[in-house]
Amino acid sequence: MTEKKEKRILLASPHMSGYEMSYIQEAFDTNWIAPLGPNVTGFEKEICAYAGTNYAEALSSGTAAIHLALMYLGVGKGDTVFCPSLTFSASANPIIYLGATPVFIDSERESWNMSPAALAKAFEKYPHPKAIVVVNLYGQSADFDQLKAIADEHQVPIVEDAAESLGATYKGVKTGTIGEIGIYSFNGNKIITTSGGGMLVAREKKIIEKVEFWATQAKEHAPYYQHKEIGYNYRMSNVVAGIGRGQLRVLDERIAKKKYIFDYYVDAFQDLEELEMMPIAGYGEPNYWLSCATIRPGIEVRPKALLDYLASKNIEGRPIWKPMHLQPVFKGVDFFSHNPEGTSVAEDIFARGLCLPSDTKMTDEDLERVVTRVSWFFGAEAARR
Repeated sequence: MTEKKEKRILLASPHMSGYEMSYIQEAFDTNWIAPLGPNVTGFEKEICAYAGTNYAEALSSGTAAIHLALMYLGVGKGDTVFCPSLTFSASANPIIYLGATPVFIDSERESWNMSPAALAKAFEKYPHPKAIVVVNLYGQSADFDQLKAIADEHQVPIVEDAAESLGATYKGVKTGTIGEIGIYSFNGNKIITTSGGGMLVAREKKIIEKVEFWATQAKEHAPYYQHKEIGYNYRMSNVVAGIGRGQLRVLDERIAKKKYIFDYYVDAFQDLEELEMMPIAGYGEPNYWLSCATIRPGIEVRPKALLDYLASKNIEGRPIWKPMHLQPVFKGVDFFSHNPEGTSVAEDIFARGLCLPSDTKMTDEDLERVVTRVSWFFGAEAARR
């Protein structure tokens, strides 16, 4: 007899609030289907009010936002840009778009984010980078006091990649507003979504004005179509911005549920010797976008074995981001380690880490099923050993 398959538990999926359709319907009723319109303007203003910043530009993706942020900072052919290694490739790819060279920086264990010690070492070899991309990994802020002190000493601007950390804080300040330019992502798996899209935020109006110019094909003010610069079709549509406005209304609820999921795992796994949850730094409050964990050192089990087992039980997990300095496309790119002996924290986290289901639609029954399966897996592994 075939075993009945249990319902699928997802890693992180879109979760509609119920408010989205009113904004979308308004776009249809008023025929604002083309790019731009009242929802775009409204979404930008609401993000500014929520995050505590002055200006925002709604774009087609977080990657587009990083691209235009680096353009604004003058990054071009032959320049160097520092970027964390432990991140998704979208943090690094725009550096290549502009003909610049990334230099990858290791993580610190306390937050899994960019290591100030490794950043300082990178400046010894590359004293004049054009910019630093700082990522708030898995919804937790980097240690900006230390990182900004180093950046300010060398007069290098920071692009804050807050794609994963909308709603998180650093010492009471919302992430995305700490660097010179900040970016958010509203991809389908993010804490709120527009199905696809992003946002660039800044305190200076001139930044947004230039970014908007580039994002709308760099059309000059003329009675005909005139272009003196290369532009891009990067603006968000009025329809998907309506989704974002409906999502933003429940962002704090989504953060509370993400925290509940993380805390549930922490409590459930406190006596499980083989697994430990991602550390939470004391300087801020994450948005707990994904509940990540590592298999403890000395345990001869790889994350893939656990992820394959969970998948066989219809439970979706994911590996930790593979560090950029290990990616074939970035072969030969310089990398600076956190540790004096040269060992890589990012590689170690990748080798032992995984992301557990963190979907905001999960019930306690779903969470208990994940916990039971993880606990059973390690118990069975221990029995085999």
